[in-house]
Amino acid sequence: MVEGKSKSKVGKSLFRQPCDFVRGASSVSSLPPTAYPEVAFCGRSNVGKSSLLNSLTKRKSLARTSKTPGCTREVNFFLLGESIMLADVPGYGYAKAGKKEVEGWNQLIRDYLRGRPNLYRVFLLIDSRHGVKPNDVEIMSMLDESAVSYQIVLTKIDKQTASNLERLKEEIAEMNVKHPALHPEILQTSSKDNTGMDEVRLAISSFVK
Repeated sequence: MVEGKSKSKVGKSLFRQPCDFVRGASSVSSLPPTAYPEVAFCGRSNVGKSSLLNSLTKRKSLARTSKTPGCTREVNFFLLGESIMLADVPGYGYAKAGKKEVEGWNQLIRDYLRGRPNLYRVFLLIDSRHGVKPNDVEIMSMLDESAVSYQIVLTKIDKQTASNLERLKEEIAEMNVKHPALHPEILQTSSKDNTGMDEVRLAISSFVK
């Protein structure tokens, strides 16, 4: 096993490779083939999924960003280095759309997360300013029941105090007992200043065969 700085180099090397949009899937039947290991980025609307993907890949517009919740309306797939698929999942919760359309997105999220055989890890993004909300816990419980490994990524930590961050991490750590599929390591990020990106890159690179 590679240790220390060499680990970081592995993650950086992977993310220097081409990252290309594959397709957007609005239904389970339109999902791409399961030919590669896959990781997904999931979270409430406007939590910062697309911004995180852009920061990780150092591309300004790989994933579409917006201040309007509900901007991502499909599961968008990106192939990184012909090695691993990255999935940008629609935000759950509030969105400026009709109730029927929102229900359709939420069902797509659930069907994708619990039925994808090559899904190695779900990175569950939590806005550090707001903490874990009931709809986050609902997704966590569904992933537990489906035995899908997931890891919490705190976003926008530049907008939170150090003491509040520590308190939030303690609250999340206590949740491990009730959530067997939850990875114990909490990742902390800021897309604004690129904090924590190397750690997320390293976590993703560990699934490359």
